[in-house]
Amino acid sequence: MYPRPRRGRGQGEGDRIRTPGKSAVAVEMNIIGRTTDEARDLLEKYLDDAFLAGLTSVRIIHGKGTGALRRAVEELLSAHPLVAEHRPGAPSEGGGGATVATLTQD
Repeated sequence: MYPRPRRGRGQGEGDRIRTPGKSAVAVEMNIIGRTTDEARDLLEKYLDDAFLAGLTSVRIIHGKGTGALRRAVEELLSAHPLVAEHRPGAPSEGGGGATVATLTQD
């Protein structure tokens, strides 16, 4: 006999939308070595996942370097609807090589 075909997404009555749990999403994301375009795409998805997981704040590690990643991160966070506020990391959080964002709780 042939194996029974598996149902794809959106088919069947028992399908549910799964949201990541807090333990499935890290509280920080390291984007050192990425291009600004790669970093923006990854950060968008990460922020969505962190919000759905119920995280209240996240840390983005971008390094110091030329500052291009830091600027791209700050630009994205400033306009992102899920971000209530953001700030440079404290010395214990990575200093100028990291940015901490507080997510909205809606």
